[in-house]
Amino acid sequence: MRFTLPVIGAALALSVGASPAVAQQHQHGAHHREHHKTHKRVKSHVALHVSRHSVLTGDSVTVRGKVRPSGGHRVKVVFGGTDHEVLSVHTKSNGTFKARWDVAELGNYDVQAFGVHDKRVRASHSKVRHLTSYRLAGASYYGPGLYGNGVACGGTLMPGTLGVANKTLPCGTMVKLRYGGRSVTVPVIDRGPYVAGRDYDLTEATKERLGFPGVGTVMANH
Repeated sequence: MRFTLPVIGAALALSVGASPAVAQQHQHGAHHREHHKTHKRVKSHVALHVSRHSVLTGDSVTVRGKVRPSGGHRVKVVFGGTDHEVLSVHTKSNGTFKARWDVAELGNYDVQAFGVHDKRVRASHSKVRHLTSYRLAGASYYGPGLYGNGVACGGTLMPGTLGVANKTLPCGTMVKLRYGGRSVTVPVIDRGPYVAGRDYDLTEATKERLGFPGVGTVMANH
């Protein structure tokens, strides 16, 4: 019996000595889990709107958007097209952002906003918005009296033929025209016009689709 008490005492001493260490280890583990939970990235959502979808070259457009959850975030707005450009902006505390872009080149653009990956949110992106940059172009139309004749790019001109004549654009180039709120995209099918100050000859069907009076100015993306 005289050996039992020292053994029990030693065991108790080891147990008492180990308890603070074990408790500290559990506390550290709980703190680590809480820290990890606090900094867990959440899924974000990015919304984007463009002030105008049709603009004359040289003008500017404004893009606005919002990132959820709110707070300060970095956002990149990408304009992909003839003139590729990236704008970097920071959101306000409520998650909103705004940027202005000067359109320098003709053509069609895809505009998209990307929320940058950070400690709080995972990277995400908005829906693609579309923008067309135009120039003012003199135009006329042709067709009556020429139906049944061949066109320079191949094929036969008919009353329902959609297309335009242009002196320099390659055959088949898709040209987007806009007039009075209407727009149409048609191919280059012929050569002309050969009247000073005119850039395009529209077929009769194209003229009707646009509501174009016959001679005047249209917006064109080439």
